Order: sequence, then structure tokens, then C-alpha cells
Amino acid sequence: MDRRATAGGGLAAGRGTAGEGGCGREPVWPPRGRTSAHHPDRLTHRHGAPRRPLREEEDSRFHCNFWGTRGMLGLISGSEMDELRDEQGVSIGRAMAEIGFPPENYADAVRDDLDGFVELHIEQGRILFDEGLSLGIVDAITGLYRFRVTVEGRTDHAGTTPMDLRRDALQAAAHIAIEMTRIVEHAGRPAVITNGWWDVQPGAWNIVPGLVQFSVDLRHPDESTKQRLAAEVRERGEATAAEHGVSVAYEVVGDVLPKDMDANVRAELAAAASACNVNWIPMVSGAGHDSQVMATGVPTAMLFVPSVEGRSHSSAEFTTPEDAARGATVLAAALRRLAY
Repeated sequence: MDRRATAGGGLAAGRGTAGEGGCGREPVWPPRGRTSAHHPDRLTHRHGAPRRPLREEEDSRFHCNFWGTRGMLGLISGSEMDELRDEQGVSIGRAMAEIGFPPENYADAVRDDLDGFVELHIEQGRILFDEGLSLGIVDAITGLYRFRVTVEGRTDHAGTTPMDLRRDALQAAAHIAIEMTRIVEHAGRPAVITNGWWDVQPGAWNIVPGLVQFSVDLRHPDESTKQRLAAEVRERGEATAAEHGVSVAYEVVGDVLPKDMDANVRAELAAAASACNVNWIPMVSGAGHDSQVMATGVPTAMLFVPSVEGRSHSSAEFTTPEDAARGATVLAAALRRLAY
């Protein structure tokens, strides 16, 4: 089998393997091509290490996180081809068929020949940047609990309804979000909660809002703590809604388990970093990654390189070419250890 090792967001080592491009936009260094220069004839090749792109780590049109990774591991069900739909009601199966991909062939993506997966990614936080370090080796990836909150009050005229007689859904929803945040702030790091999406109805200047929906994104790397916090914020939300004379309902849209990275693959990454004279620290990833899905089926580990000022999911997101090069160098060294 040909020896292949190329730079990219993620790589896997296996008998016939795949990797992924990652959702960060770290510069690839060196450019497309091999990341290591040892001669193939001088080594006994045990594994291939090709680069493969994976789709939909972040949800987009069809709101289907980890679509490519799940497809490779056989975690996609046939019913999803019709159930997953975009805002216009078009199913993912129909969209696939329209561009020449028969949706009934979704299982063709399944790979049963993977021996490992290694992903290189920007940190998307500021720990490495603040500490002046070039590399992190991920111990675990955080768990994620997402639910939609629906607060229903009463729509009324903004000028004729006294303040003490209102059942303002927006005011109540804002207080619910604040109370949920206080619980997570009290829990301390690494617990985080975000309310990044809001929909206010009817959305007019002169009407008291009668219906509000907002998102809750709760994360923690310990599953029992994550579930405890999820229960506490829901309970606090119900109590706050009652205080404001409104109703509240929850719809869970995602519950992802935390995932430990493979100890043996992490050890190979650490050995590669030491061989390359690159200082590193162990880290927990607060962001979700394809690696947490791959880890359910194959030995998996991750490398982080610094994000300048910790910026990510922003136009200011940037990683220096020098840090990206160090990450790629360690990745190549680790792949060499895994593949030969």
C-alpha cells in the first residue's frame, strides 16, 4: 500500500483510512502535499494515512451535525434522508438526488477498516495564546446539551396595557435566561451556557410580546455534572416563568456525551511533540469536533494550535503560519509513528 501523509485539519491512521478538514480555518503549512520527507523504501509500512474531507461537522442547511463522520461509522439511519429538512422543507435525500447522489446509497460511506483518527485543529479559545504555548493535546471533548425554550405570555397593546397587568413573554424569557446563567456561573469553569438565538413574536414596536423562543447551549466535560446543571436550569426556568405569570416549555434538540480521547494515541502525540521539541499541555476541548464521534468507533486523539486572542467563529479568527507549521510538523511525526 502506498504511504500517504498530507497536511490538513485532521488525519486518520488505518488500513484504509480517512480524516477531516475541521471547522476552523487554520492555515495549512506546508502547502498541499506530504508533511514528512522520509523515504518510503527505508521503512516498513503498517498503515496508510490519507487525508479525507468530511461534511457537516457544523450544522448548516439541514441541521445535521457530524454528517460525514456519522456516515463513515454507520451512524446514519435511512429515515434521516426524509426527516432532515431545510427551511424550505426540502429533505436531505431529495437534495442529494438532485445533484446525482442516490440517497439510498448512504451506507456506501461506511468504513470498517479504520485503525485510528488524528485531528489537528485551532483551539478556538485563548488558553494556548495566553500561556505562550504552541500546542495542546486534547484529553477529552466536552459534552453538549441543547434545548429550545418557548415562553408564552399574552399579546397586548403597548400603550393601553398597564405594566402590572402585563404577561410580557420577552421580559419573562430574559429573566429566565439570566437565572439559568447564574446557575452555570456559580458552577464555575469549565461549565458554560449560551443563549445565542432568539425569536420574538409578533415583533412589533407597539405590541407586548406574546411568544418568545430562545436557545440554550449548555456544555461540560463531565456527563453527570452536565445532566445536573441541565436539570437545575430547567427547574429554575419553570420557577421564573411562574413568577412572571407565563408558561414555559422545553424541546431538547441535542444531547452529546463528553468523550475521552484514546490514551495510546495521545501518548504517540506527546512523544511526537517531544521529538519535535514543541512544548505542549493537556487540554479539554470546549468545542465539539468530529473527533468525538470518531472516538465512538476508532482510537482517536486531537492536537490544538493557538488561536490569536482566542478568537473563533468570528472574522477576527486567526492562527499564525508558524504555529500552524509546528502543529503540522507534530502531526506528521505522530503519523509516522502510527503508520510505520
